[in-house]
Amino acid sequence: MNDTAPRFGMVAGEASGDLLGGLLLPGLRQRWPDLTAQGIGGPRMAAQGFEAWWPHHKLSVFGYVDALLHLREILSIRRQLAARLLADAPQAFIGIDAPDFNFALEAQLKAAGIKSIHFVCPSIWAWRGERVDKIRRSVDHVLCLFPFEPELLQRAGIAASYVGHPLADAIPLEPPKAASRAALGLGEGDAVVALLPGSRKSEIRYIAAPLLQAALLMQRARPGLRFVMPVAPGLRELITPLLPPGLDLLLLDGRSHEALAACDITLVASGTATLEAALFKRPMVIAYRMHWLNWQRIKSRRYQPWVGLPNVLANEFLVPELLQDECTPAALAREGLAWLDDDARYARAQARFQQQHETLRRNTAQLATAAIAKVIGHA
Repeated sequence: MNDTAPRFGMVAGEASGDLLGGLLLPGLRQRWPDLTAQGIGGPRMAAQGFEAWWPHHKLSVFGYVDALLHLREILSIRRQLAARLLADAPQAFIGIDAPDFNFALEAQLKAAGIKSIHFVCPSIWAWRGERVDKIRRSVDHVLCLFPFEPELLQRAGIAASYVGHPLADAIPLEPPKAASRAALGLGEGDAVVALLPGSRKSEIRYIAAPLLQAALLMQRARPGLRFVMPVAPGLRELITPLLPPGLDLLLLDGRSHEALAACDITLVASGTATLEAALFKRPMVIAYRMHWLNWQRIKSRRYQPWVGLPNVLANEFLVPELLQDECTPAALAREGLAWLDDDARYARAQARFQQQHETLRRNTAQLATAAIAKVIGHA
């Protein structure tokens, strides 16, 4: 066994990738306490000793329109990062999500003999299945978050391991509702709705206003409802001009897990936050809007009727999805209030979320570390 402390190149392209990286790194450090990890990441990774050459928010764009607006800077960063890693090769490169950025970089590094590992299987089961060829060219191994993914990749000749989802390890099976409410100054008997508009600037631009207007409609229909909105770092100034007068809203700097633990239901942007909501056993309404050109491209290439991760895992519309033109304040408010009026439906959703949590809870950091060790010859 070769247990010399390795050096890893890593790229996490946005808040959700930084979260995954921050949960992976403790497992790597448990195996190799003196490892070095460098590249692109955020504060959660930095808290685990990661050296960020560029901050993760430089890659936080969504869709082709946003990518085109930032293309020159993104390509420049990728060229500089590749040159730096090729000049001083790490034992392996670990790309955390951000497939459009990472696959091209991984292919370049793999061609130079650097082991390439991708953490999070792209959603080829949902859309853009043709990416499987790019994955095969780019990576040596894929670490999969969901149990059905390795078989899909292995059929295409791609080595893969199911490692579970690190959020399922990090989030307790029994959410600390009372403690979170106390920490946020919410009453034990309050009816609380969490608003999670996303962590990208483009998501705030398209999703935050409908969520806030929906909250105002819900408050008018049911006076006494309390609302909390966690805001990712640097986005508060985008939210403030959108706040409706009279809305009883607690605006938080981060603390999304406390908000989810404290709430009864959530209106949430499609993405990793929907899985977090499910792991906190919180019924939800999934919302998403984007530039109409991005929507036209995506909707024509979808393979499944649902986009939210809780629905994908359930293989049904367990929770409502309001996308693009359907994502209106009135529809969001109607679906949100419906959860509060149907105890049997609420309990059924929570029971399914519990099953999903137990399926995904696999000690991801340890399993991922074991797979990475095998790829770099340390097993």
